[in-house]
Amino acid sequence: MKSQGISTWKGNWKHGTGTISTQSGILKDAPVSYESRFEGAPGASPEELLAAAHAACFNQVLANIAGKNKRVTQSIHTTATIELGFDESNGNPEIKSLHFVVESNIPGINQEQLNDFAEKARLGCTISKIIKLDTTVNATLIQ
Repeated sequence: MKSQGISTWKGNWKHGTGTISTQSGILKDAPVSYESRFEGAPGASPEELLAAAHAACFNQVLANIAGKNKRVTQSIHTTATIELGFDESNGNPEIKSLHFVVESNIPGINQEQLNDFAEKARLGCTISKIIKLDTTVNATLIQ
């Protein structure tokens, strides 16, 4: 299966505007600008979309790992936080860090097992495999 993201852009970097869409249409022409990406203004940012996609991928892998260990996941709530900054040597934008905060209810496991499952999910997620940045995860078992 192939998935596509589509973006348009008009104007220069700081004063231009664009849109972000997905092939499925679940996201259509969401506005993106320098301000929405770097200054917290309304609109989308590529990093926000990447964080959401990474959280979803992580959750599916974590549920799969639990299933392979004969456990049924009741719930997983993951927040992926991407910190965007600027390279000190050249001033170009760069992703500085990626951190997962996970709350999961998987009956029959303990915190140590959840930590193990979460680490395996962090490494096994398809999106994780293309990101070469060190990532961290903080997992909490809810019962």
